[in-house]
Amino acid sequence: MLVIDAANVIGSRPDGWWRDRPGAARTFTDRVRAGVADGLLDPPVTIVLEGQSRRGVTEDDLDGVTVVHAPGEGDDTIAAVAEASHHGAIVVTADRALAERVRTTGADVVGPGWLLQRLDQLDEPDGGEGA
Repeated sequence: MLVIDAANVIGSRPDGWWRDRPGAARTFTDRVRAGVADGLLDPPVTIVLEGQSRRGVTEDDLDGVTVVHAPGEGDDTIAAVAEASHHGAIVVTADRALAERVRTTGADVVGPGWLLQRLDQLDEPDGGEGA
């Protein structure tokens, strides 16, 4: 199971996301779903949204991607999802405190670059094949 700290990943690229947080969350979620559909990411994937970003995407489970709205601090929700995973979670975040916290539950941690590199293959003319 892949658990994504959406605020941390979206915030890792200065592309103007802060001007429209709900829109940035919607675009990001669409790209993650496309990544699963194209085989760039293995399901199940959980995206945790917090704050204003929650307005951009409804909570749902669609195409191997579950969207969860954190009721408060996103880190608490991410840690709970990772801990509840029976398959061992991989958490995508650059937040050092969160990374240490989820590692104590047996989760692995990768940085935003790991995920973004895969999603960037969606923009390549051949979908990243043959590269």
